[in-house]
Parts: sequence; C-alpha cells; structure tokens
Amino acid sequence: MTKAEIQLIKSLGDKRGRDEEGLFIAEGEKLISEIRSSQLRIRKIYSLEGVFEGSDVEIVTEKEMQRISQLKSANNSLALVEIPRYRLDVHSLKGHLVLAMDDVQNPGNMGTIIRLADWFGITDIICSKASADCFNPKVVQATMGAILRVRVHYTELCPLLERAAKEGMPVYGTFLEGENIYRSELANEGIIVMGNEGRGISKEVAHIVNRKLFIPPYPADCRTSESLNVAMATGIICNEFRRRTVK
Repeated sequence: MTKAEIQLIKSLGDKRGRDEEGLFIAEGEKLISEIRSSQLRIRKIYSLEGVFEGSDVEIVTEKEMQRISQLKSANNSLALVEIPRYRLDVHSLKGHLVLAMDDVQNPGNMGTIIRLADWFGITDIICSKASADCFNPKVVQATMGAILRVRVHYTELCPLLERAAKEGMPVYGTFLEGENIYRSELANEGIIVMGNEGRGISKEVAHIVNRKLFIPPYPADCRTSESLNVAMATGIICNEFRRRTVK
C-alpha cells in the first residue's frame, strides 16, 4: 500500500474527510459482501489473501490491515464505499412511519436506532445536522448492515417538521407530561422524534410536536430511573406502533 492510500483511509475516520472524499469505510467480510449485493458502489476493497477477488480488490498483509482498520481488532477486509445521496421530500414521507433524530450524538445509539428502523420496516430517518454522522465507522459497524436499507437524511429539522405538520402528518415525541403510549391512539403514519441523550427534545422541536407521548415506568408509583436510553426508548416506541398498526 502507498502512503497516500493509507492517509486517505485514515482521513475517512473523520467526518470532514468523508465529506471531502464522498466515501465511508466498511469493514468485515459479511458487511462488504452485503454491500456488493446492494445498490451502493464500492470504490475499492483491501483484503487479506483468499477473502475477496475482483478488479476492485487489493490484497494486503495483516500488518497493513492493522494500520488502516478503524477497529480495535482489525478485520480481514476493508472497503471504501461511495456515500449515497437521497432525495428528501415531505410528500414522499406521507403514508409511512418515519424517525427523526433531534441531535442524537452518540454513534452507538445512532447505529442501534438505524438497526431498529430496519427491523421495524422504517425506511427513512431524518436527522438534525448536529446528530451523529451515520457513516462514522462506529455507526456503520453498529448497524450490522441496516445502513444499506435505511435512508438517512440530514437537514434543518424544524422547517421539515413544520411542513410535515402542515401536510397533516402526526409529529410524535416523548415527554413526561405526554399521554401514556399504551392508551394513546397511534396512526400507521407520522414522524417520531427522538431527543438528545442529555436534554431530550429541544424546545424548538417540542413546539412542533402535535402528539406528545409518555412511556410509563412499572409499577407507576415506584421510584425508577430518571429516563431511558434513547435507543432503548426508540425500540419500545417502534414496537408499540407496529404492534398496533400492522395487521
């Protein structure tokens, strides 16, 4: 491998490098094989001998793989993948269940939420620009391949939610003063907003939410944790929506 190649790959560990090059890193034989079968385009694969074959594959040594890997323990292969660009249109979201991330910043949470979306048949996630980058290597690995099937959009969240609300879409969010989710009427379409790990849903976004929900603790009159992890809360909410609305 050349020094230029190594420097390029290392630069992709940073969002600025990914934005400049239009590439992200995927590691591991299973994930790369899935990408090869998807609509995403692989620019190049670096692999140990005997793992992958093809004109886009460069065989490297274990030492070289350790140098370029973003993981604590290097895998047997690493791919440079072109970042997909998706069109975001409020009208195309109507009739579907959509997740919105209001400054969710932990890569592990973002990866888990993308994986949950994939599991529950949610194909679009809308993120504020301050949310964790879905093409961060940690996020990509945490999605376990879900990043190939879920479209993640980054935009100014408030204007988009306002347009959606004006179009008649329910905009859901969880609040302590919200209605018990297990007693609430839930639609089979709408945008579910999940808040930041520390402060929850921002005041600006909260003003747009028109369906406030609450996940009750059990039993209700006992002292419990102050809050749920955002990824755990997302799983509970998605499950309840699908349990009610999927025939």
